[in-house]
Amino acid sequence: MPNTADPPTPSAAIYGCAGLSLSADEESFFRAANPFGFILFQRNCESPQQVRDLVAALRASVGRDDAPVLIDQEGGRVARLKPPHWRNAPPASFFGRLASHDRERAQEALKLNTQLLAAELTDLGIDVDCVPLLDLQFPGAHDVIGDRSFGGDPELVADLGRVVCETMLAAGVMPIVKHIPGHGRARVDSHKDLPVVGTGKAELEATDFKPFKALADAPWAMTAHVVYSALDAERPATTSPDVISQVIRGEIGFDGLLLSDDLSMEALKGSLGERAEASLGAGCDVALHCNGKPEEMEQVAAAVGPLTAEAQRRIAAGRARLGPAEAVDSAALLRRLEAIMNIA
Repeated sequence: MPNTADPPTPSAAIYGCAGLSLSADEESFFRAANPFGFILFQRNCESPQQVRDLVAALRASVGRDDAPVLIDQEGGRVARLKPPHWRNAPPASFFGRLASHDRERAQEALKLNTQLLAAELTDLGIDVDCVPLLDLQFPGAHDVIGDRSFGGDPELVADLGRVVCETMLAAGVMPIVKHIPGHGRARVDSHKDLPVVGTGKAELEATDFKPFKALADAPWAMTAHVVYSALDAERPATTSPDVISQVIRGEIGFDGLLLSDDLSMEALKGSLGERAEASLGAGCDVALHCNGKPEEMEQVAAAVGPLTAEAQRRIAAGRARLGPAEAVDSAALLRRLEAIMNIA
């Protein structure tokens, strides 16, 4: 008789891998751990065909053609795909500066840039981009955000973030708004230290939270490893039940798929298993682990269970919004974008 049993539910984790191709050990681990998806970094990206082969191997390891493959392809400083094989896209701040004096032209340029990014990713089989940042720029803050942000005006940031989200979705690429509820005020880099923001709740609501609230209908979001003293004096947003339930799900009203930021960042304390348990226990739907270190991935895998029913509902809702990944005339799009940039 044919096997009619439902396939096992993926685990609530996304992992990176170490290099340009999967090792036998990585393939075996992913097959057993059955993560929801994967994420690529510059260490994984050498040439177009190599990336296509790696993406296919990652999906084959879990036996799911729809296993999402993520990348941080923002443009500017944060781009995992680099020349000579891929375009050197401008950072978000370029579009923010243009929008400050010509909003319509900035929106057109940003849409063109996003269409090009989406086309570059779909050509490789990558179907999730960790954009847009909705973090605001603040004087005196650490430059870990800096020119990755559209600017300091919440309305402008929300407006441009909306362009990125809608353009990505229409092109068949899932966007992820980050870093909810706002990383812009951090005075240290959360990759290395735990930022503590002492700003009062009313001011946060009037500034940092506003772009996320305006895009509360975004399909996916990524948390900030930041302590907001007025909300939870002990725990960063990623591991704070109060911040996730009362602010992200409550005040902001986000009901999409919530990913932790990378669990291996130094802002978080405890073992990798403890970090994964804390983030999922606080209300994240998926634990993200990026560095590809096998001993750390083993700890995360031991700590996470399958995706919850709510997480699966949110995944399905997001996928229902994706348009078809259709071919575009990238040369024509690039010519128009360059023309706008040259007169900006």
